[in-house]
Amino acid sequence: MTHDTTVAAGSATSAPVRTEPAPVSGRLPLPALLALATAVFVTSLTETLPAGVLPGMSADLGVGEAATGQSVTGYALGTALTAVPLAARTAGWRRKRLLLTSTAGFAAANTVTAVSSSYALTMGARFLAGVAAGIAWALLAGYARRLAPAHLQGRAVAVAMTGIPLALSLGVPAGSFLGEAVGWRVAFTAMTVIAVVLLGWIALAVPDLPGEPRGGRAPVARTLKTPGVLPVLAVTVALVLAHTVLYTYVAAYLDHLGLAGSTGLVLLVFGAASLAGIWFTGRRIDHGFRSLTLAGTILFAVAAAAFAVPAASTALVLVAAALWGLGWGGAPTLLQTAVAEAGGDDADTAQTMLVSLWNAAMAAGGVAGGLLLGGLGAGALPWSVLALLVPVIAVVTGARAHGFPARG
Repeated sequence: MTHDTTVAAGSATSAPVRTEPAPVSGRLPLPALLALATAVFVTSLTETLPAGVLPGMSADLGVGEAATGQSVTGYALGTALTAVPLAARTAGWRRKRLLLTSTAGFAAANTVTAVSSSYALTMGARFLAGVAAGIAWALLAGYARRLAPAHLQGRAVAVAMTGIPLALSLGVPAGSFLGEAVGWRVAFTAMTVIAVVLLGWIALAVPDLPGEPRGGRAPVARTLKTPGVLPVLAVTVALVLAHTVLYTYVAAYLDHLGLAGSTGLVLLVFGAASLAGIWFTGRRIDHGFRSLTLAGTILFAVAAAAFAVPAASTALVLVAAALWGLGWGGAPTLLQTAVAEAGGDDADTAQTMLVSLWNAAMAAGGVAGGLLLGGLGAGALPWSVLALLVPVIAVVTGARAHGFPARG
């Protein structure tokens, strides 16, 4: 996120003041924010789409489904490895130019994926898509905040982040349907079309904002020493690990419960509840993100405990999915807001570190979940989630002065 004077209400800043357009009439600039939400949708769906078209993609590329599934890991690694250095290199770029570049990167990567018959080329394209995502994630939340009036910045981020649950609840099932009906390549081609349309939308509807002044980005070591940044990053890693372990292997776990036919319904309930969670977060985040983070984590923990019940009924599993979605839906908004508040003048660097660690945790979650599944069986998955969420609750509770301040 950008460290202008609107990053943290009431916090002093010594960063150079930048001239930028003021929000009109104290309202949210919805056309611009919806364009950013679509960019988030493209970013999230490009990452998760292989999960919905895995069999056909695997058959065409001539490799096993496990190998094809690593295309998601390759994407996450592209983001985790390049977000920090690229953010530093492009810090001075104007924001619209950077967003357009990232969106063009998605269009190119998805086009190559759609036409590739080579596994190596496909993996290269997926890595490129992850690089584009690293640029986007380091940019989008800060862009949304700077477009909004100070008292609505949290809500602006929530609007932009609606792209995540929409991608998970609607995008992946739609991509899976396209893959089954007309082939997985059409699904990736559709992603290219969306990205091209989005390029025009950004050009027309999103105001341009300046980048950072030369030398304005703080070094990583200094940012880590900023009070509150480390607790937020630690919570991010544990929370994303927990979510990824469960989400990636939820079909395997439902099969373990004898509910394999309910996977689509469970994911639909999860996605709908995530939308409700992000809506509620957007309504309340400007009043207190500490309590929202605690409540969301506790709901997720209760959901994991419900999933862990042996021979759980379909009704109990659906309740657990709803609690999981309610708890998880607001997490991206809450964590990005928390790291911006904690980072203060170094918020841009802190935001980029969060993006890198988020994607590293996603990649690690996929691997860790697979090891748990193979070593201890599907029954270990919800218990591992609970083990990760207990320290999250402890850290959020303890970071009362910095990171997740009691004042909200």
